[in-house]
Amino acid sequence: MTEVRFFAHGKTLTGFQVSGHATTDSSDEVGKTVCAAVSSAAYMAANTVTEIIADKADVEVTEAFMCLKVENPSEKAVAVLQGFKLHITELAKQYSNSIKVYSEV
Repeated sequence: MTEVRFFAHGKTLTGFQVSGHATTDSSDEVGKTVCAAVSSAAYMAANTVTEIIADKADVEVTEAFMCLKVENPSEKAVAVLQGFKLHITELAKQYSNSIKVYSEV
């Protein structure tokens, strides 16, 4: 199961954490596809915030784990994070056995 947690300060999104794998075993093709979709979206969001928008952020990436916390998110960074949250939330509706979404403050 892939878990995605969103961080916020008040109503402003400030980051996310993705952990786990969506696959149940090595032959789980749907899980592999879901895992790839989540990973790709997470990398795109993180890279856009840090490299294109150039907001200062703490980023940690290890096997089956990514955490992005933006110190003082600009409007553009917040828009990227909102888009990522919408994307992941919609994927979770389609693949509820593979993705869990949590919102935290």
